[in-house]
Amino acid sequence: GRRREGGSRGAGRMKRIFGVRKKKDPPPSLEDATSNINARGDNVDSKIKKLDAQLAQYKEQMKKMRPGPSQEAVKRRALVILKQKRMYEGQREQLYQQTFNLENAAFATQNIKDNITQVQAMKAAHKEFKQAFKAKELDINYIDNMQDDMMDMMDMTNEINETLGRAYDVPDDVDESDLMDELDALEFELGEEAEAETEEVPSYLQEQELPSAPSEPVQTEEEQTGADEFGVPEAVKN
Repeated sequence: GRRREGGSRGAGRMKRIFGVRKKKDPPPSLEDATSNINARGDNVDSKIKKLDAQLAQYKEQMKKMRPGPSQEAVKRRALVILKQKRMYEGQREQLYQQTFNLENAAFATQNIKDNITQVQAMKAAHKEFKQAFKAKELDINYIDNMQDDMMDMMDMTNEINETLGRAYDVPDDVDESDLMDELDALEFELGEEAEAETEEVPSYLQEQELPSAPSEPVQTEEEQTGADEFGVPEAVKN
């Protein structure tokens, strides 16, 4: 316990003599520097606008004044304002150039970072690709042999199907004329069967043909005898 107390006291004395190291702040980034310069540029732009407004006022005053000491005094003040404007415009050009340089540096830095990321991704992909090619399934000799075996098996399967699909005792000398004769004979047989079925059905069971419906309207009994609606003949009424 005493040793620990002595050690802590010694460390305290060293801190009092040499001080404590302060943690260093991280350096400003390119984005921070660009933002600061842009803020300075905006400030300079606002000053230039104010000077432009003053120059416009002096110009209007000189238009209304006659040549003389008063007009010369306004010109001298306007000349001072113009010199200030030229100074600020020079500063603004410098800030423009600095911003341009920072943006180029930021672009180059980001491009390097992207290149590093791309190389790392390609390195990982190359490792996986190389590991995948070690698989037996991607051996080119194995694939060729497998394809040859598949083709041989397909040929054997076709031969087996052709063998099993052979017809037994089927004459091969059948031409188109034989086909037409066979169809005519089949049509004749079907016609005879239909006539035989009609003769076997009794006449009273066969369907009778009904007369067709009249196409003209049917006349009533009064119209046929020439009578009116009360049944009195037209000849009697006359």
